[in-house]
Amino acid sequence: MQKNTAYLKLPFQFNKEKLAHDLSLIFDGNWISHFNTTGYHGDWKAISLYAPKGEESNIFALSTFDSIISETATLKKCQYFKEVINSFECPILTARILRLGVGAEIKPHRDHALGYEDGNFRLHIPIVTNSNVHFKLDGTELKMLPGECWYTNVNYVHSVKNKGESDRVHLVIDGKRNEWSDRLFFSLAPAESFQPIPKEDDSEETIKRTIEELKQLNEPIAKQMINELLSKLTELNENTTKAKLL
Repeated sequence: MQKNTAYLKLPFQFNKEKLAHDLSLIFDGNWISHFNTTGYHGDWKAISLYAPKGEESNIFALSTFDSIISETATLKKCQYFKEVINSFECPILTARILRLGVGAEIKPHRDHALGYEDGNFRLHIPIVTNSNVHFKLDGTELKMLPGECWYTNVNYVHSVKNKGESDRVHLVIDGKRNEWSDRLFFSLAPAESFQPIPKEDDSEETIKRTIEELKQLNEPIAKQMINELLSKLTELNENTTKAKLL
C-alpha cells in the first residue's frame, strides 16, 4: 500500500538575510496571541500578511468562502516577504508570521482540512530558528532551516517545542491547490500518496471545543467561522445518524 505523504521539502531556497531584514522591519509591530489558548503554553503570536480584506487583526488560518484576500499594511512594508509569497503560482489563502517564544510549546494536535488532498496546502519558511526547536509531524521530527520551504500536512498529529535560547519565527503560507502546485508536488511524490486520512479531530467534541474558543474572540471572522463549524457539526450528526440506519 502506498504510504501517504505527510511532508515535503520543496525545491526552493530563499535568501536568509533578506528574510531576516524584513522581519526586523516588523518585529516591534502588533503581534497577536494565537486564539487557541488551550493548545499551547508560553508565547505563541502572529502577524498577518494576507487576510480577508487585509485586516491585520485577522490571524485565522482558514477563511470563509466569500472572503476577499488581500495584503495587510504590514506586508506593504516588506518587499522580500511579498516577493517570496508571489513566487508561488497559486491563489494565496493566508500568509502569516508565526513566532514561538523561548520555552513555548504547541501541544500535539491535528488541524482541519489542511492537507494537499483537501485542495489546499501549508508551507513553512523558517526565518529564525535554533537547533533545540523540535517540530514533530506524524512521529517524525523535521529540522527546518532558515530559507528552506516545507510542505506539512497538518491533518496529521504535530507539535512544536522551543527548548532553545531564541525565538522560532516562520513565514507560514496557506495556498490553494492548482495545476502549478500539482506539477510541483507530483514531481516530488506520487499523486496517489496524497489521500485523506482518518480525521479524528473532526469529532463532535473537538468541533464544540473549537467553537467555544472562537466565542472568546470579538471578531466578525470568528462569528463566520463559528457558523461554518455549526454547519459541519450538523452534517457530522446527520452522517452519524445515517450510518446507524445502514
